[in-house]
Amino acid sequence: MFIHSVYFWLKPGITDEDEATFRRELDGLRGIESLRTMHVGTSAASDRPVVDTSYSYALITIFDDAAAHDAYQVHPLHDRFREQCERYWDRVVIYDVEGQ
Repeated sequence: MFIHSVYFWLKPGITDEDEATFRRELDGLRGIESLRTMHVGTSAASDRPVVDTSYSYALITIFDDAAAHDAYQVHPLHDRFREQCERYWDRVVIYDVEGQ
């Protein structure tokens, strides 16, 4: 199993329409065939000092293996998402995990 977690910090002051476009394009990644599952969400209201709640959106994707993840990275829908949405974020942090 290969888990690809992406955290986005959206730019301050983007419009509601821009955020809706970002979310729609993010959800569009579900069309990538190599995905086993995908979850999208916003920061939870966790009130513990060890939890980073500063991000705007999280994308958690799970693949069968690294090869499936690699196919996702070069998929046209992934390219479209980056091209359409990179103007909306200030920062992106990615964690990749290999599991069993």
